[in-house]
Amino acid sequence: MSQSVADLYCRIKQTKHIKLDAEFTCKAGEVLAVVGPSGGGKSTLLRMIAGLTLPENGEIRYGDKPWFEREQSIQLTPQQRHLGYVPQHFGLFPNLTALENVVAALDHIPKAEREARAKDWLERVNLHGLPDRLPAQLSGGQRQRVALARALAREPSVLLLDEPFSAVDRETRERLYLELARLKEQLAIPVIMVTHDLNEAMLLADSMILISQGKMLQQGRPREVLTRPRDEAVAKQMGLRNIFDAHVIAQEEERQITWLKFGEHLIASTYFESLDVGTKVRWVIPNQGVRFNSIKKGRLCRSFNKLDITVDSMLVMGETVRVLASVVGVAHKIHAEVPLHLAQKLELTVGTQTTVALKSELIHILEKSPF
Repeated sequence: MSQSVADLYCRIKQTKHIKLDAEFTCKAGEVLAVVGPSGGGKSTLLRMIAGLTLPENGEIRYGDKPWFEREQSIQLTPQQRHLGYVPQHFGLFPNLTALENVVAALDHIPKAEREARAKDWLERVNLHGLPDRLPAQLSGGQRQRVALARALAREPSVLLLDEPFSAVDRETRERLYLELARLKEQLAIPVIMVTHDLNEAMLLADSMILISQGKMLQQGRPREVLTRPRDEAVAKQMGLRNIFDAHVIAQEEERQITWLKFGEHLIASTYFESLDVGTKVRWVIPNQGVRFNSIKKGRLCRSFNKLDITVDSMLVMGETVRVLASVVGVAHKIHAEVPLHLAQKLELTVGTQTTVALKSELIHILEKSPF
């Protein structure tokens, strides 16, 4: 089925009940991740886009077609918006089988074609052996796959996913990631995904917005938000733990370096022209910016940002080791993630004294938090 595609624009301002203040565009063919803590307004935002909850003020527009406009008293029903929506608790009809649940979404194609199309979608989410089971006879992961198949089968104008992969095992999740990527290419529709999982957002999303207590904290490409968080609130929400105090001691415009004094250490960071010498700042570096590589071969000697550390603890997480270390001459601890094979090669153990280098381009100076 050919369909015209358009961007989704959303501007919502709400002060009563659940507070919300958000404005963003999700482009056709783009996955936008909405990330934030529970109770922050993420699911409410999706319900408003779906037409299930009425915003106090604002505008929701698909291309040049208004779905909601408070001033013009326009409010299209969910059916008129023709979108795919996977709510957190699946929203399946309990008295219909898996196959019938998907068929129920196919009223846009001829009746004679619906069952075959529904079977095809169940196969695509790896449920081909279970078409006759009721939701109560399916596991949580299987119910989630039926809900996803039903949403995709509508060939929707916009796809809304509320924690879509939270109840599925890793193998199924990987398959659904691929399915979502393929669907995005085929239909080129806006996809908005609410998730608590930052890794999921980094893996799947083209752009992301961070919401906390109903306010948009930052918007951008996931990698940008992770490496260039606006302030400490964003950095913490992104799971960044290497947040430190320092003073600006020199500005080198020609080399594009801002020099920081960190305890007794000199740190070269990306250039921030607005900072005066003497200013106290908070700076952040992601775990990946802390380099252990080839310490034994002395390859770090050319780096400015060398820190002598003592390993305090090591936690193996699959193929990665999380390292917590004390920095010589500083009260702060530093967090790092090292591939397991490298940690073994470097013979890292608790109590090891060694040197790490900080990647200058990943050192980021934070704005003062607004609260």
